[in-house]
Amino acid sequence: MTEKVHLRRTIAHPRAMQELQTRSIKKEEAMSTTLRWYGHAAIGIDTSGYQLLVDPFFTGNTATTQKPEEVAADYLLITHGHGDHVGDAPQIARRTGATIISNAEICTWFAKQGLKTHAQHLGGGFHYPFGYLKMTYALHGSALPDGSYGGNPGGFLLTTLEGKKIYLAGDTGLFGDMKLIGDEGVDLAVLPIGDNYTMGPDDALLAVRLLRAKMVVPIHYDTFEVIRQDAAAWAERVRVNTPTQVILLKPGDQVSVE
Repeated sequence: MTEKVHLRRTIAHPRAMQELQTRSIKKEEAMSTTLRWYGHAAIGIDTSGYQLLVDPFFTGNTATTQKPEEVAADYLLITHGHGDHVGDAPQIARRTGATIISNAEICTWFAKQGLKTHAQHLGGGFHYPFGYLKMTYALHGSALPDGSYGGNPGGFLLTTLEGKKIYLAGDTGLFGDMKLIGDEGVDLAVLPIGDNYTMGPDDALLAVRLLRAKMVVPIHYDTFEVIRQDAAAWAERVRVNTPTQVILLKPGDQVSVE
C-alpha cells in the first residue's frame, strides 16, 4: 500500500521576516569592533556591545572636544598612573558604574575612592564579557596624580570575541619583546609617536616592524608643544618601509577593526 505524504510549505509572514533580519543586523553590529581616538592617548573601543575607554583624559586635553560627562563606558582601561592617562576616570566610573582595569596598585588607589576595579599585572590576562585582555610590558613611569606609587606601567593586548587582536602600547619606549606581541597576529596596533616622553617617530617605525600588525594608529602627539610631530610624514615612512597600513585619525574619528 502506498502512503501519501502531504507536504505543507510554510511562507514566513513579512513582519516576521523583517524582525528576523533586524535581529541578524543587530547581532552583526554587536560583534563588530571600532576604535575611536579622542586625542592624546584617550581611546574608545566598542566591541560586542561593550564600550571600553582607555586612558580617559578629557578635561585639560586641548586635542578633544569630548566632554567627560557625556561619554559612555562599561570598562575603563588605565595603562599607568600619570594624570594625562588617569584623566577623568574617577568621575566617569562613578557616573557610569564602569569597572576600572589596571595594575593592582592603581586599582587599590581607585578602590579607596569607592570605585569598582579589576586588578591585573604584567603578563596576566583575564576573560571579560568583551574578550580576553592581557596586560603587556611598557617602558615608562607610573606615579599617580597625588604622588602615590602607581606600580608598573603597562599596555594591553585585547582579543575580541570575534578573534580580532588590538595592541594598545600605552606610553612606552621601544623594546625587543614587541616582536613576541607581534607573533600573536596583531590586527591593529596603537602606538605613541610623540617622542620626549615615549617613542619618537624613528623608534615607532621600528616598533611597527617588530609588531607586523595589519594596521597601526599613531597617538600621543601634538597635544603639547614638546610632543609636536608630523604624523603624515611618519605615515609615509611606514608605508615605504613596511606592509602595515597606517590609519591617521583626527580626534573624534574612528576605524573599524576588520
